[in-house]
Amino acid sequence: MSALNSLFNRAPFGTRCKTCLNLAISRIKLLRNKRELQLKQMRKEISQYIQTGQEAIARIRVEYIIREQNILAAYEIIELFCEFVLARVPVLESQRDCPLELQEAISSIIFASPRCSDLPELLHIRNLFSTKYGKEFVAAASELRPESNVNRMIIEKLTARAPPAELKIKVLKAIAQEYNLVWDSSSTEAELSKNHEDLLDGLNPTNSQATVIASSTGTSQKDGLPVSPVRENRTEQLPQTSIPSVNNLSSLASKISVSDDGKADAVRSETEVLSIDKTSCSSQSSSDVLEKARAAIASAERASAAAHAAAELVKVKLPRQSNNYS
Repeated sequence: MSALNSLFNRAPFGTRCKTCLNLAISRIKLLRNKRELQLKQMRKEISQYIQTGQEAIARIRVEYIIREQNILAAYEIIELFCEFVLARVPVLESQRDCPLELQEAISSIIFASPRCSDLPELLHIRNLFSTKYGKEFVAAASELRPESNVNRMIIEKLTARAPPAELKIKVLKAIAQEYNLVWDSSSTEAELSKNHEDLLDGLNPTNSQATVIASSTGTSQKDGLPVSPVRENRTEQLPQTSIPSVNNLSSLASKISVSDDGKADAVRSETEVLSIDKTSCSSQSSSDVLEKARAAIASAERASAAAHAAAELVKVKLPRQSNNYS
């Protein structure tokens, strides 16, 4: 075998190119016949799945059929390109650079060589063109650079990607029609039209944020301002919890002795300010109510401290006055 390889490597470019192209064409014909029989058997199996109501299995198996159809279409194009290059081998031998009319055919063969594992002859052809035209020429076709001129149909048929839902339904309908099956495709169309979330990538951050914002915030009708439900509840509850303290202060101030007029007047003025704040809070916006409530709490605490101090002074003065009268 090594002797044959050495003889093959010593042969001129034209001879080696013709040999590889002829072998590739012969192998493509054999593979096409084999794959067509397999495709026919697969279509028959899918028709049985449709007939027995196993549409879930049919939806999965139809992807294999689409893949096989794409490979068969690619083989047909590659065979035509190989025959075209084979007819122009004398032109390739006479010219140093690749002719313009052969760039698409040669670039397409180079692009398909690593993607068609059943055709090892294409790799030999690729090595021949790499030796003649350089590695940059081969790299441009393999990497699909703008100057590669690879056939678009070859790229589409040999690119591994999931087939669209419309194509799946179309192939399933064609199979059902081929075997004269009465099949209602509504359930399959509804299943394939669903948008399944990719759990590996997680939820869409934009949609998740919008959902959280929509669920955690609401629009309050007060003054047309958007207010959070938590904040709105707080603003409704805080003034109600602070007002009883003001009433307690007024009752406490009424129980204090009138002997300390200055302290009692201070407490009364403080309660009047708080009552004014209460009425003003009801008319202001929800954002101002929270600030007024906090100020009311602070004022209530100061008034409570003043009331306690006044009570202590009253307790101290009353014993002194009783002693003086005695």
